[in-house]
Amino acid sequence: MDNPAIARLDAAITRVENAIAARRAADALLERRHATLKATMAQAVAALDTIIANTPEPEAQG
Repeated sequence: MDNPAIARLDAAITRVENAIAARRAADALLERRHATLKATMAQAVAALDTIIANTPEPEAQG
């Protein structure tokens, strides 16, 4: 004989497990996006550093 309460508990456990799996996938995606953004920003800052280093100082007016 099946117990409806046990069936509901099993369904709830399945929903929780699915939510955990979805959260882990979302966390992994966010981690990859963060790494990509960090690398892109490092390249942008390096490019700005190069531009600043190669820009001559303005001559003093006096």
